[in-house]
Amino acid sequence: MVVEKNAPLQPWNTFGIAARAQTLVRVRSVADVLAVLADPALAHAPKFVLGGGSNIILTGDVTQAVVLKMEIKGLRLVEATEKAWIVEAGAGEVWHDCVAWTLAQGCPGLENLALIPGTVGAAPVQNIGADGVELQDRFDSVFKHAPAQPGAMGLAGRAVITHVRFRLPRPWRPELGYLDLERKRAEAGVAVPTPQQVFDWVCDIRRAKLPDPAVVGNAGSFFKNPTVSPEQCQDIIARDPKIVHYPMPDGSIKLAAGWLIDACGWKGKSIGKAGVYEKQALVLVNRGRGSESVTGGEVMTLARAIQTSVYERFGIRLEPEPVVV
Repeated sequence: MVVEKNAPLQPWNTFGIAARAQTLVRVRSVADVLAVLADPALAHAPKFVLGGGSNIILTGDVTQAVVLKMEIKGLRLVEATEKAWIVEAGAGEVWHDCVAWTLAQGCPGLENLALIPGTVGAAPVQNIGADGVELQDRFDSVFKHAPAQPGAMGLAGRAVITHVRFRLPRPWRPELGYLDLERKRAEAGVAVPTPQQVFDWVCDIRRAKLPDPAVVGNAGSFFKNPTVSPEQCQDIIARDPKIVHYPMPDGSIKLAAGWLIDACGWKGKSIGKAGVYEKQALVLVNRGRGSESVTGGEVMTLARAIQTSVYERFGIRLEPEPVVV
């Protein structure tokens, strides 16, 4: 167990917001988790679990909680049956690396979730999803330890995830329900693509639309796609016929939050050093650099201004994806 005091958090959040942790513990094994529980100075303090930092907005230093930086590694095929592959990954594994590894092992099923930033441990908490697949469709179980203190962050505020198991259905079939993927398939002239082809297409699509956090600080999709009733959708279509929308199995309609934001004129705009990405209005970005980085306050000021615009025009309240700390 490695304990750091007054540790910088800017390298550990993909938005690149400058902040510090009064106490940061690098958790690299289950034994480290147990050591935290046994430490008199750490055991009873609130805990803030930090994975890849891809889904958080830091509005200040973390002084009231111990930051647990999850760095547990490991990837393995647990079982292969006629119905599924069961694979296990450490919570500190980079999510995209995990997806690539499953393909290399001949265990497809996660390819639609390629290039989503963050770590494995955060994936089930956020129920990540993209291009027609949500993690709940591939989730098997989690291994969790260290019951959290009240107000702490972990598995729904109750535990720290150390390992995750995925259930990847057999036989494999491609998920091509989204327009961009179907367009890629048509361009390639392929009737039934391989898992690797779907993986490559998803990566191409995401790279074309989303900035690389290593180059431009961001937290990925900043707002959730809202769902409305068919009647609400028809009312909006009557005013804005081009609105992007998708019918859901339960009869509701999912709207594209990025389209709503773009329709309100926010694409490319900024407030302070927080901006809306020029290629995808759903993504807020850091227009600062280094010590002149964007602040969490600037990000949230921009987010609230966008929410107000969308509500005033469409009567829809957008909900942020990242956790605001």
